[in-house]
Amino acid sequence: MPSYTVTVATGSQWFAGTDDYVYLSLEGTSGCSERHLLDKPFYNDFERGAVDSYDVTVEEDLGEIQLIKIEKRKYWYHDDWYLKYITVKTPMGDYLEFPCYRWITDEKEIVLRDGRAKLPRDDKTQILKQHRRKELETRQKMYRWKEWHPGFPLSIDAHSHSELPRDIQFDNEKGIDFILNYSKAMENLYINRFMHMFQSSWSDFADFERIFVRISNTISEYVMQHWKEDFMFGYQFLNGCNPVLIRRCTEIPKKLPVTMDMVECSLERNLTLEQEVKQGNIFIVDYELLDGVDANKTDPCTIQYLAAPICLLYKNLENKIVPIAIQLGQKPGPDNPIFLPSDATYDWLLAKIWVRSSDFHIHQTVTHLLRTHLVSEVFSIAMFRQLPAVHPLFKLLVPHMRFTIAINTKAREQLICECGLFDKANATGGGGHVQMVQKAMKDLTYSSLCFPEEIKAKGMDSKEDIPYYYYRDDGIKVWEAIKSFVEDVIHIYYESDEVVCEDVELQAFVKDIYVYGMRGVKASGFPKMIKTREKLAEYLTVVIFTTSAQHAAVNFGQYDWCSWIPNAPPTMRRPPPTEKGTVTIEQIVESLPDRGRSCWHLGAVWALSQFQDNELFLGMYPDEHFVEKPVKEAMEKFRKNLDEIVNSITERNKNKKLPYYYLSPDRIPNSVAV
Repeated sequence: MPSYTVTVATGSQWFAGTDDYVYLSLEGTSGCSERHLLDKPFYNDFERGAVDSYDVTVEEDLGEIQLIKIEKRKYWYHDDWYLKYITVKTPMGDYLEFPCYRWITDEKEIVLRDGRAKLPRDDKTQILKQHRRKELETRQKMYRWKEWHPGFPLSIDAHSHSELPRDIQFDNEKGIDFILNYSKAMENLYINRFMHMFQSSWSDFADFERIFVRISNTISEYVMQHWKEDFMFGYQFLNGCNPVLIRRCTEIPKKLPVTMDMVECSLERNLTLEQEVKQGNIFIVDYELLDGVDANKTDPCTIQYLAAPICLLYKNLENKIVPIAIQLGQKPGPDNPIFLPSDATYDWLLAKIWVRSSDFHIHQTVTHLLRTHLVSEVFSIAMFRQLPAVHPLFKLLVPHMRFTIAINTKAREQLICECGLFDKANATGGGGHVQMVQKAMKDLTYSSLCFPEEIKAKGMDSKEDIPYYYYRDDGIKVWEAIKSFVEDVIHIYYESDEVVCEDVELQAFVKDIYVYGMRGVKASGFPKMIKTREKLAEYLTVVIFTTSAQHAAVNFGQYDWCSWIPNAPPTMRRPPPTEKGTVTIEQIVESLPDRGRSCWHLGAVWALSQFQDNELFLGMYPDEHFVEKPVKEAMEKFRKNLDEIVNSITERNKNKKLPYYYLSPDRIPNSVAV
């Protein structure tokens, strides 16, 4: 009688093993096997990290094995089991791989197909078509869209992390408990003694050092030493944790009535302001989105304030970007002066602090939350709803969706919810952050997520004109590496544009993102369908780049750039100045966050800047969803390209006082998971 050797691999996560009864049956083109008991209680099989083998004898040859069914039946209590994969050695000596990488919970059963990726058109038999359809029907019941706030991209229909499907939950929920992590961060930073001191102001700038942890030779210490300098202020628009707002100014806006007399002493080329604009030496950052946003009113003992400044910057003869004019409101007038470097020292310093505070709010809520976290969740939900596990695009994308829905659900549960942690220290807490996302949705376009296109649209693409824009330089390299990898995979499975058009599952995935993520807004520019391999490559590059590189660029520098409180105040306790010549050091310190809010802020940026335990970085694919040799060769080529980028960034950063490493592939996690 024919005999098959079945090898079963259990995950290495905590509590991945099982003591339950486990049954297996094989289904081939010529028939089905009986149900075989592989494990029963106390046999010590299927332990965490184990690889167990069994001989399964059948009465007659089953033909080509198409499906494997695994059933788990409770012995004593519910015992979840993480199944990595199953391999089958046939009587002819052939090996078949059946990837799983899923939890089998309660008394559930799962049906696996072999690991070869297949498009819908490749399935010829009814049994395979039915399996494909059933998987999606089941997933669509589990992964449901829900509106968290009007105007937001839709998110997962779950009130808490524990309500999520087990496959997308964190392995250890305590590891992503924001309250626990923030408290732990404050303890590690030795600042927990200050955390309840709300309304208690610091004495002066030096007093902030009492909560500042000095880590030798870090960017954060350099920021503390140089934060008042115009060079440092301008540099952050290029290479800080929010390097996405600066754009070349082609015309001075009427709402910023800057004159030549005001800025003449800041210009170095003996040109007029108009001539400097024409030569491309003037840049602008406009925080108009903050205009009209309600400041945090959750603490009646502390009135908090927001501003919507406009900042004009200049590329000097050293090719450094420096500020030359700041207006703290959108409407010009006598009570909204334009602050200049030639003003009194504290006038100019406070104006810059207000810009840095506004930048912090846009960064946290728009650049970080909306444009990486919420968008990545849309990609994740659409993938689970419309792409079955056998689809090559599911296999390609699933590593880049790891824990994204889970971290966002936990954030809605603890961090950005009503009375959440975000309300404790941020001036946009208490609902302002919701207003900001709603307003920012009009600028969330497909082209703005295409990295090279967005850089060019802002007039920031010339390396010759703007030589120190490392975010742009490294981002382009990573974008091109991802795109090349995606193109390689696409050409393995899609032999022509016609095959792309015929892929109903791909088209459903794209439509889900447009309809539910972008709320069907035509102006978003998101495609409703994809007709060519070239467009598909761009689209998938947008997905992978956003979930990996873009998030890394704007997330992991938060402690570096925001830990020195005066450089990134999360709230301001005095209104913006309405006249010049009256600002004192005491007024500045009274404007900055109190001791309690400073500590919560510091704990937050520390916790958010840490990598996950066992982080998987770009190009690392330990779960072998793909089994075909051509794809594995494409992955190896991808890793080599990424290694070259790492080496070039490492070489550039040598001996730099301000190294830029956030887009080094060895520091880019595969997915949004923190």
